[in-house]
Amino acid sequence: MSYARWLVLLVTLSSCRPRASAPLAAPDVAQLVPRDAAESTLVAPRVISTPSVVLFWLRGADTLSGDDRADTFEDLRYYTSQIAPALEANDIRLLATKADTVYVALPHAQRRAILLSGLDFPYGYLLIDPGGPERILTGVYADDDLMDELRAYFDLPDDSTSAQPRITT
Repeated sequence: MSYARWLVLLVTLSSCRPRASAPLAAPDVAQLVPRDAAESTLVAPRVISTPSVVLFWLRGADTLSGDDRADTFEDLRYYTSQIAPALEANDIRLLATKADTVYVALPHAQRRAILLSGLDFPYGYLLIDPGGPERILTGVYADDDLMDELRAYFDLPDDSTSAQPRITT
Protein backbone atom coordinates (compact mmCIF):
# COMPACT_ATOMS: atom_id res chain seq x y z
CA MET A 1 0.00 0.00 0.00
CA SER A 2 1.35 3.45 -0.86
CA TYR A 3 2.13 6.14 1.69
CA ALA A 4 -0.80 8.29 0.49
CA ARG A 5 -3.28 5.44 0.97
CA TRP A 6 -1.93 4.76 4.47
CA LEU A 7 -2.32 8.44 5.31
CA VAL A 8 -5.93 8.51 4.05
CA LEU A 9 -6.71 5.33 5.99
CA LEU A 10 -5.15 6.73 9.16
CA VAL A 11 -7.07 10.02 8.89
CA THR A 12 -10.33 8.15 8.22
CA LEU A 13 -9.85 5.83 11.19
CA SER A 14 -8.88 8.62 13.54
CA SER A 15 -11.98 10.60 12.62
CA CYS A 16 -14.20 7.62 13.48
CA ARG A 17 -12.75 7.20 16.96
CA PRO A 18 -14.92 8.50 19.83
CA ARG A 19 -13.46 11.62 21.37
CA ALA A 20 -12.96 12.16 25.05
CA SER A 21 -14.76 15.10 26.56
CA ALA A 22 -12.43 18.07 26.41
CA PRO A 23 -12.07 20.26 29.49
CA LEU A 24 -14.00 23.52 29.39
CA ALA A 25 -11.75 26.02 27.65
CA ALA A 26 -11.65 29.72 28.31
CA PRO A 27 -14.57 31.43 26.57
CA ASP A 28 -13.87 33.13 23.27
CA VAL A 29 -14.50 36.83 23.78
CA ALA A 30 -14.57 37.28 20.01
CA GLN A 31 -18.01 35.67 19.94
CA LEU A 32 -19.46 38.54 21.96
CA VAL A 33 -19.07 41.33 19.46
CA PRO A 34 -18.57 41.57 15.74
CA ARG A 35 -15.01 42.28 14.73
CA ASP A 36 -13.17 43.13 11.56
CA ALA A 37 -11.81 40.23 9.56
CA ALA A 38 -8.39 41.90 9.68
CA GLU A 39 -8.20 41.42 13.45
CA SER A 40 -6.52 38.12 14.06
CA THR A 41 -6.21 38.24 17.83
CA LEU A 42 -7.76 39.82 20.90
CA VAL A 43 -4.65 39.53 23.03
CA ALA A 44 -2.84 42.45 21.41
CA PRO A 45 -3.47 45.72 23.28
CA ARG A 46 -6.16 47.85 21.68
CA VAL A 47 -5.74 51.51 20.79
CA ILE A 48 -9.00 53.41 21.25
CA SER A 49 -9.59 56.69 19.45
CA THR A 50 -13.41 56.96 19.48
CA PRO A 51 -16.08 56.57 22.18
CA SER A 52 -16.06 52.86 22.99
CA VAL A 53 -17.14 50.18 25.40
CA VAL A 54 -14.48 47.50 25.73
CA LEU A 55 -15.58 44.18 27.13
CA PHE A 56 -12.59 42.54 28.79
CA TRP A 57 -12.06 38.93 29.82
CA LEU A 58 -8.56 38.48 31.18
CA ARG A 59 -6.50 35.37 31.76
CA GLY A 60 -7.29 35.54 35.49
CA ALA A 61 -10.89 34.52 34.74
CA ASP A 62 -9.53 31.09 33.90
CA THR A 63 -9.10 30.46 37.62
CA LEU A 64 -12.89 30.21 38.03
CA SER A 65 -14.33 26.70 38.12
CA GLY A 66 -15.62 25.47 34.78
CA ASP A 67 -19.29 25.95 35.66
CA ASP A 68 -18.74 29.39 37.20
CA ARG A 69 -16.65 30.48 34.21
CA ALA A 70 -19.33 29.33 31.74
CA ASP A 71 -22.16 30.98 33.73
CA THR A 72 -20.27 34.25 34.11
CA PHE A 73 -19.33 34.33 30.46
CA GLU A 74 -22.93 33.62 29.41
CA ASP A 75 -24.17 36.45 31.65
CA LEU A 76 -21.65 38.85 30.09
CA ARG A 77 -22.68 37.72 26.62
CA TYR A 78 -26.38 38.16 27.35
CA TYR A 79 -26.15 41.59 29.00
CA THR A 80 -23.78 42.83 26.30
CA SER A 81 -26.24 41.81 23.60
CA GLN A 82 -28.99 43.74 25.41
CA ILE A 83 -27.08 47.05 25.37
CA ALA A 84 -25.50 46.64 21.91
CA PRO A 85 -28.37 48.35 20.00
CA ALA A 86 -28.12 51.45 22.22
CA LEU A 87 -24.37 51.63 21.62
CA GLU A 88 -24.82 51.31 17.88
CA ALA A 89 -27.55 53.96 17.82
CA ASN A 90 -25.22 56.41 19.58
CA ASP A 91 -22.08 55.68 17.51
CA ILE A 92 -20.28 54.03 20.42
CA ARG A 93 -18.06 51.14 19.39
CA LEU A 94 -18.37 47.80 21.17
CA LEU A 95 -15.04 46.01 21.33
CA ALA A 96 -13.62 43.00 23.13
CA THR A 97 -10.17 42.20 24.46
CA LYS A 98 -8.22 39.65 26.44
CA ALA A 99 -5.24 42.01 26.73
CA ASP A 100 -4.24 43.40 30.14
CA THR A 101 -3.63 46.86 28.68
CA VAL A 102 -5.74 49.16 26.53
CA TYR A 103 -4.38 52.41 25.09
CA VAL A 104 -6.29 55.63 24.50
CA ALA A 105 -5.12 57.68 21.53
CA LEU A 106 -4.20 61.23 22.50
CA PRO A 107 -3.31 64.25 20.37
CA HIS A 108 0.18 64.45 18.83
CA ALA A 109 0.46 60.66 18.36
CA GLN A 110 0.65 60.01 22.10
CA ARG A 111 -1.12 57.23 24.00
CA ARG A 112 -2.35 56.75 27.55
CA ALA A 113 -2.25 53.22 28.98
CA ILE A 114 -5.12 51.73 30.98
CA LEU A 115 -4.11 48.64 32.95
CA LEU A 116 -6.94 46.13 33.49
CA SER A 117 -5.11 43.47 35.49
CA GLY A 118 -5.24 43.54 39.28
CA LEU A 119 -8.86 44.71 39.45
CA ASP A 120 -11.61 43.20 41.65
CA PHE A 121 -12.67 40.88 38.82
CA PRO A 122 -10.73 39.84 35.69
CA TYR A 123 -13.73 40.62 33.49
CA GLY A 124 -16.06 43.54 32.94
CA TYR A 125 -16.40 46.70 30.89
CA LEU A 126 -14.12 49.63 30.16
CA LEU A 127 -15.94 52.81 29.12
CA ILE A 128 -13.78 55.20 27.12
CA ASP A 129 -14.47 58.63 25.73
CA PRO A 130 -11.01 59.72 24.55
CA GLY A 131 -11.52 63.33 25.69
CA GLY A 132 -12.00 62.39 29.35
CA PRO A 133 -11.21 59.87 32.07
CA GLU A 134 -12.15 56.24 31.58
CA ARG A 135 -14.57 54.27 33.74
CA ILE A 136 -13.89 50.63 34.62
CA LEU A 137 -16.83 48.41 35.57
CA THR A 138 -15.61 45.09 36.95
CA GLY A 139 -17.78 42.04 37.23
CA VAL A 140 -21.15 41.32 35.69
CA TYR A 141 -23.69 44.15 35.41
CA ALA A 142 -27.35 43.47 34.61
CA ASP A 143 -28.47 45.23 31.44
CA ASP A 144 -30.48 47.90 33.33
CA ASP A 145 -27.53 48.72 35.60
CA LEU A 146 -25.12 48.67 32.68
CA MET A 147 -27.40 50.97 30.68
CA ASP A 148 -27.55 53.38 33.65
CA GLU A 149 -23.74 53.45 33.74
CA LEU A 150 -23.59 54.07 29.98
CA ARG A 151 -26.13 56.91 30.19
CA ALA A 152 -24.20 58.58 32.99
CA TYR A 153 -20.76 58.18 31.39
CA PHE A 154 -21.62 59.00 27.77
CA ASP A 155 -24.42 61.45 28.68
CA LEU A 156 -27.00 59.45 26.73
CA PRO A 157 -30.70 60.33 26.76
CA ASP A 158 -33.17 58.02 28.51
CA ASP A 159 -34.37 56.77 25.13
CA SER A 160 -30.89 55.82 23.97
CA THR A 161 -31.94 53.05 21.61
CA SER A 162 -32.97 55.45 18.88
CA ALA A 163 -30.37 57.47 17.03
CA GLN A 164 -30.05 61.14 17.76
CA PRO A 165 -31.35 63.42 14.98
CA ARG A 166 -28.55 64.74 12.83
CA ILE A 167 -28.59 68.39 11.87
CA THR A 168 -27.67 68.98 8.27
CA THR A 169 -27.39 72.23 6.43
